[in-house]
Amino acid sequence: MAEIATIARPYAEALYKASAGDLPAVSAWVDELAAIAGNAQLLQFADSPKATTAQVFELITGVAKSVLGEHAKNFLRLVIENGRLSALPEIAAQFRALKNAQSGSSDAVVYSAFPIDAAALADVAATLEKRFARKLNVSVELQPELIGGIRVVVGDEVLDTSVKARLEQMKVALTA
Repeated sequence: MAEIATIARPYAEALYKASAGDLPAVSAWVDELAAIAGNAQLLQFADSPKATTAQVFELITGVAKSVLGEHAKNFLRLVIENGRLSALPEIAAQFRALKNAQSGSSDAVVYSAFPIDAAALADVAATLEKRFARKLNVSVELQPELIGGIRVVVGDEVLDTSVKARLEQMKVALTA
């Protein structure tokens, strides 16, 4: 079986080319559809031989919070009809990568043990943009197991200043 990234690439590239004029709006609905398609129960329903493509389409459009335009509906129908619903999260990730490459930015995920307010996040984002030398689209995810500090993931680079990481470093140093 082909790797999921290989399956997703043509869809992401075609969607990128078809939506060159309205990338932010397309990115929003692709991310929403990817989040919906990431649900295990939905995928199980979609894989059921008793479920028709129309039923799967209606279920997804009914769950979507935003109103999907014709472009989004046509794309979703195509993905469902080709049996590629499980690849939708990877399609969204590759689409986001193409969009970021065009704008010269990257996605950054800041993992924090505690919620970060807007002012502190803006300061962190400015510092990270200097550190990584590019514009970053920052999002925050809570991970209480970090105890304190933050862990930042930008592409394949990781900057870990969490208390958990420091404790692990001390453990290694003491047991060595």
